[in-house]
Amino acid sequence: MTSLVRHTTIDCTDAYRLASFWAEVLGGSLASDDLPGDPEATVTAEGGALLFITVPDTKITKNRVHLDLQPQDRSRDEEVERVLALGATLVEDHRRADGTGWATLADIEGNEFCVERSAAELAG
Repeated sequence: MTSLVRHTTIDCTDAYRLASFWAEVLGGSLASDDLPGDPEATVTAEGGALLFITVPDTKITKNRVHLDLQPQDRSRDEEVERVLALGATLVEDHRRADGTGWATLADIEGNEFCVERSAAELAG
């Protein structure tokens, strides 16, 4: 028998705060027993689960692993604007005039992630 990925774990300085941000981004929910100040918080959303663990270290360099998001019910550009409004920041804009490309953003603790084109845009 093989293994499966139960969740992706992300170290952070405030597990509940960062999990709350990602729950909004992904349309997911926090575990019912997660509370502000907890050292761990879990977000469950379509496609998987993210586990956030508070650690004493702060983020210093670029992530070695990052999430790639594909909007389900809006365009890539609409999703970038929505996530920026939630508190993300634009790190690098790789969107091209012909509609291809992606945007690299950072969450509220500086963890990079990308927003790609939606399935409808890819089918285009």
